[in-house]
Amino acid sequence: MNVQVKTETQDDVFPVNSSNTNENPNDQVERVPSPTEFDSLNAHLQEHPFDTEAWRRFIACAEDSGETKMIRTAYEALLKQYPNSWSAQIAYINHFLNKPNTFKLAEDLFKRFLRGSSSVELMRFYLTYVRRINTDPATRDTVRKAYEFALGLVGQDRDSGDMWADYINFLNAGPADSTWEGQQKMDALRRTYTRAVQIPLDNLEKLWSDYESFETRLNRITAKKFMSDLSPAYMQARAVLRELNKHTPHLFPPASATSPQPGQLFDHHLPTPPSFTMSERQHVGRWKAYLKYEESNPLMMEEKDKANLHSRISLVYRKAVVRMRYFPEIWFMSYSWTSSIGKEEEAASILKSGIEANPASFILNFAYIDLIESKKELEEVHKAYEKFLDVLRENLDVLQAEADKAADGAGLNGDSEADKTEGNKAHNPEDSMASFMVPSSTSSDSVETDELKERKKEYALVWIMYMRFGRRAEGVKSSRAIFGKARRGKYLHWELYEAGALMEYHCSGDKDVATRIFDLGMNLHAKEKDYVLRYLGFLISLNDENNARALFERVINTFPPEQSRALWERWSRYEFQYSDYEAAQKLEKRMMEIFPNDPPIKRFAQRYSYLSIDAIASRDIGVAMAKKEAQLAQLKDKESNRTLGATASLASINGSGNGSSSGSLKRQADDGFGSGPSAGPFSGAGPGRRRGVDGDHGHGNKRQRASSPPPRDRDRDWEGSGGSGRGGRRGRFSSPPGDIPKGRGKHQEPVKDEEKPVQLPSALSWFIGQLPAPNTFDGPVFRTDDLMNLFRNAVIPSTTKPKSPPPPARSGGRPPPDYSPYQGPRSNSRGARY
Repeated sequence: MNVQVKTETQDDVFPVNSSNTNENPNDQVERVPSPTEFDSLNAHLQEHPFDTEAWRRFIACAEDSGETKMIRTAYEALLKQYPNSWSAQIAYINHFLNKPNTFKLAEDLFKRFLRGSSSVELMRFYLTYVRRINTDPATRDTVRKAYEFALGLVGQDRDSGDMWADYINFLNAGPADSTWEGQQKMDALRRTYTRAVQIPLDNLEKLWSDYESFETRLNRITAKKFMSDLSPAYMQARAVLRELNKHTPHLFPPASATSPQPGQLFDHHLPTPPSFTMSERQHVGRWKAYLKYEESNPLMMEEKDKANLHSRISLVYRKAVVRMRYFPEIWFMSYSWTSSIGKEEEAASILKSGIEANPASFILNFAYIDLIESKKELEEVHKAYEKFLDVLRENLDVLQAEADKAADGAGLNGDSEADKTEGNKAHNPEDSMASFMVPSSTSSDSVETDELKERKKEYALVWIMYMRFGRRAEGVKSSRAIFGKARRGKYLHWELYEAGALMEYHCSGDKDVATRIFDLGMNLHAKEKDYVLRYLGFLISLNDENNARALFERVINTFPPEQSRALWERWSRYEFQYSDYEAAQKLEKRMMEIFPNDPPIKRFAQRYSYLSIDAIASRDIGVAMAKKEAQLAQLKDKESNRTLGATASLASINGSGNGSSSGSLKRQADDGFGSGPSAGPFSGAGPGRRRGVDGDHGHGNKRQRASSPPPRDRDRDWEGSGGSGRGGRRGRFSSPPGDIPKGRGKHQEPVKDEEKPVQLPSALSWFIGQLPAPNTFDGPVFRTDDLMNLFRNAVIPSTTKPKSPPPPARSGGRPPPDYSPYQGPRSNSRGARY
């Protein structure tokens, strides 16, 4: 068979068996397949496309039937869901390689799958097919072009080393009947070797050895020159290969040693949507680190080799989006890098593929919208927003149905038809525009879960972004039309009304339109405290005191006291600052009735404070001095904690140690530094974790100690000790400043003098604090006594100059003078190091 393959165009890369192109495999008679299990699995996968086990049973059922039609249906459905599953592609093509009359179908599949593929296994399978049907010596050039095509796509992959070796063997086996042919063969081999030994391949050292032997056989003198010129690139490739051995083992599970055969159970990694567990987030972090490593050009390719660098990074990203198909962050990284090198069309294609895999991804949809908006394709932007909103609406329908079903099962969804009718009327703001409060009584509100509420906010966010686009691209009329369309739908959250009102106010300057939009939102969201608070703040900013007061009076009694505090605080600030004396006194009296446990001095101090300036609290109550004392106590705690952590680390490193060390560790754990609620140096993800291991030299993130004052929010916690207000925390005016604890908490036993840990030199304390936790060590365990004897008996040659005496230890746990907290120990003038 004479098959010609060209590499110049995509359609000419694949060998075509011209002797079989007129035969139609569909002409063969097929028996009618059994619809039972196959059809039921097909219907199930239409509803649950991420059921990987069902996919495997589906493929196995088609394979067992032996029917070409069922096999094609099964594999087409699978490859629609997982378009880059190389093992499925190989198994699919294999069904058309058993008979010569189906080779044309196999070649069509090769053309379809090889375009942009990142699979070394698929390329290896393709080359096997090419060499199988091109056995005539006259078709050697066809095979050579197929090798060049495959290596051009995946030749930078570390797993392609055997393909390079096969190509070299193929070239080496070529004829050399004349001097010219021999020279051409030698040049082709040298070019191939030169390309291969600069790539971090798994068989890199073997290829280098073979190349050295090849050059030596030709000419020993020129061999030294060629090897010397290539040696730096080869050594760099070896170094990169060692780094890849650190990055890639967890990213690519080992592939099957043999390709799937017809009739075998399909078995390959099928990605599933993430739940963002800790292990999944760590896996994403490893992928990001690896991708950034490849982007950093570790092979140090020069500017003239930029095409090879881009080809290598592009291959890595193609592999990444296959393995991490349902992680939009990886797709966005691929898009960003591709766009950064000027390949805008390819970048847009990456975004489209990413959205096809993740239709509900916000980052991918927004990135695609941003891209086409930059091209002024406004109609496409509208289509993209509408499509994205449809996807989110469908997801909300599913969540709402699940919530209603759960509520029906629990007997919570008991709204009558009349209530539902009233709720539907309330959802038409134009029918009750003048009404301030129309409670939403639809059944969906009564069974709204936290997830559903969060999804509604995200749905409103997309509408808000859509309105922004309409305003900046087409004017205020467009944004109004989008807002009107959004109001006619369902799943509206209050942020949409606020955004629409503020957009009208800031873009058109029409206060009346903005106020009417806020009023429309009140028909649906009058029970949303945050929305009412935003509306109240807007009216105050307009200096519309009458409407602001009317809004406050109408809604304040609809909220229980524990939910209405923010509204009272906001209105009281306005009254205390801008109202008359009688109104302020009246409001203060009302607040005392609503919050009877608040100390009177709190409200009085609020009347005579401005922003963060509270002289009554600072000077008359002593909060300023208490704050200073708390800061000093925190500084002392930091120093003592660092010393205790270093001592504990030293004791844990020494293993069992002596009795005093283990007793000291136990006392530290009992004293609040263990894994209890007020854990200190060892609090965190697991036992043995210390502060300061992130490179900040002992000043890492710490949990609040018992001696530290509780953190206050922005508006200051004025609640007394009676348990009212925000969690019943100790208020600023509930006790005199002398009651603020110092040192350790009251619940802890004081440490006796003889039980206090030994103070270590600050430099040694810092060094011990930087050592990794003992549970991270997985190597051999040495006896401490043997190591100490080894160090004690070691013969260390002295320098020509006497060593400087060690600096005296300083009090307070501070490092020695030549110590930099950001760069570690520095050398002194004589070269000695601390």
